Amino acid sequence: MSRRSLPLAVSALLLGSVIFFAGFTQSAGLIADTMILKFSPIAVPVTDAEKAVVRSSANVTIADTTHSIGYRRLLTVGDINNGETFGQIKDYTDTPVTVNGKKFVCNGTDGVSEFTNATGSGPDHISILQKNGKLYSVTQFECSPGAMYSVELEQSTNGALTVRSDSMKFISQKSGFGGWVHCAGITTPWQSHLGSEEYEADAKNATANKYFNAASTYFWAGDASKNNPYYYGWTPEVTIDASGNPVYAKHYAMGRFAHELAYVMPDNKTVYLSDDGTNVGLFMFVADTPADLSSGKLYAAKWTQVDSISAGAATLSWIDMGSTSDAVIKAKLDPDNNIATNDGITFATIFNTQTPGSGVCETPGTGFDGNYKSVMTANGNECLSLKDLTVDGKVDISDIAIASRLETRRIAAMMGATTEFNKEEGITFNARDNKLYIAMSDVSKGMQSATGSAANHATGGNDHISLTKNVCGAVYELDVGVSSTVSGSSYVASNMKTLIAGTPLAAGASYAETAYPTNHTCDVNGIANPDNVAFLEGTNMLVIGEDGGYHPEDAVWAYDINTKALTRIATVVSGAEATSPFWHKNINGKGYLTLTVQHPFGEAPYKPKGTTEVPADVELKSEVGYIGNFDFSKLK
Repeated sequence: MSRRSLPLAVSALLLGSVIFFAGFTQSAGLIADTMILKFSPIAVPVTDAEKAVVRSSANVTIADTTHSIGYRRLLTVGDINNGETFGQIKDYTDTPVTVNGKKFVCNGTDGVSEFTNATGSGPDHISILQKNGKLYSVTQFECSPGAMYSVELEQSTNGALTVRSDSMKFISQKSGFGGWVHCAGITTPWQSHLGSEEYEADAKNATANKYFNAASTYFWAGDASKNNPYYYGWTPEVTIDASGNPVYAKHYAMGRFAHELAYVMPDNKTVYLSDDGTNVGLFMFVADTPADLSSGKLYAAKWTQVDSISAGAATLSWIDMGSTSDAVIKAKLDPDNNIATNDGITFATIFNTQTPGSGVCETPGTGFDGNYKSVMTANGNECLSLKDLTVDGKVDISDIAIASRLETRRIAAMMGATTEFNKEEGITFNARDNKLYIAMSDVSKGMQSATGSAANHATGGNDHISLTKNVCGAVYELDVGVSSTVSGSSYVASNMKTLIAGTPLAAGASYAETAYPTNHTCDVNGIANPDNVAFLEGTNMLVIGEDGGYHPEDAVWAYDINTKALTRIATVVSGAEATSPFWHKNINGKGYLTLTVQHPFGEAPYKPKGTTEVPADVELKSEVGYIGNFDFSKLK
């Protein structure tokens, strides 16, 4: 594959006044010039050795100067630093959990002798924070119970990043009832780590959720009576204080659902929230105060389809679900302010229900009028009626504001928003062109047309989306600007259209390598199951990471939004995910693309250690690292 040209805004690096934006830097009040960046492409891994390592572009050309880059590991699950074990799970007293005498860690694979694997996938995101004149990182783990760890980073004169010895700190989450299946995250404009909790338990039947049961067993030390499904499915934030200590908070005002990513826009107020699962929604939060996510208004998107070509296109409108604060919702979860006693709200406190008959309720209505609304969400087809939560004799926006945080997706569906998206993943923003990008890992199920669709199509729900199934997924482009219906934000998305979609292989086609089964059904030279995305600010380059089984090895791609050229810039170990690429444009004149590699050889059809697919000397440990560094110091 030939090299691709991608422009890069670099003049900002030559100016003294900079502001930070989600890990990027941009000159205050100025528009940067455009220069050219070129990645050397890499081929599909073929040999066992290539499939057992992380591979990345070997060099990059910036403004006609070429220098070496590559993937560099920072931390591996199980690393010991400052007496802490990276990925170790701890309970509600912050006591390390052991199982059969082994450390209980979040790794995402089995077969590692020195520890037992927690329920989940391993580390999912690493942030780099610039605070106190130093560099710190926060890593969150996609397990239940969830874990977070911080370390201090050191930057050499040539830009290499390393972990400072004796700097690792466990980040206690007990004030927020513990961590839960942390997925993607970002570095905020104010240099904090903003995370996620996905795959929230259905509060109507919480014990059907394996993560909920794991939290009862390991975080709550086997006492299930202490656990409550409303404790999980929120947005955590970690800041670094003046002493270098991590400070944790969980934001309840932003809603409860399967949070994949919360992405903060340049106004420091507008936050887009993706929802990972089947029959899910798309949400937007507008904070009352910039850089303070503890209170604000929540909106749910409605898709009005205008095109079914490829992965479709639609206009978007936003449904107001009211304003509230972390404090108001926290009081519903923990009235006595003691996390060890479960006195929080229940599903039966919020809703009355009826059993739907073929999508029809016995006493149909709006769901806010004493009658029942038929909805289809990740929890299936239900007939719901909201109760008077404020006990003032009526159901109104005050009740909706509270219920919409505890049961965001259900209330959104009742109010007419779209809850048919499938595997909605990462979000990123192109500030130059005012474009938002959202990955949809698998365009199917609720997004399909009713004809020939899967059983979890939107029967009984709003049925807004009607597309042709594409298991290879797509990335959407959204135009943002001022909206007359959304107050306090200049970054409201008005439409959603296909930018790039994966290409399923033609019937009967297969890879030349017979070792791979037929379920790898997406063209190897295109994207498959896009997961998280990162726009390289000031360039034409959108970075796309993969998470799925439709490519033999998940890849990271650079996509030129102008020329439509697609360049493979990394592949990860077989059976692993290439999660959470995130761009840090200027850390003392150097750029870094962080990357997490989850559960190497951990997904079917890859075989256990010692077989052909897994060389015997390969460690089955997840890790975090970066591609780089990108040296901007010699630019004129």
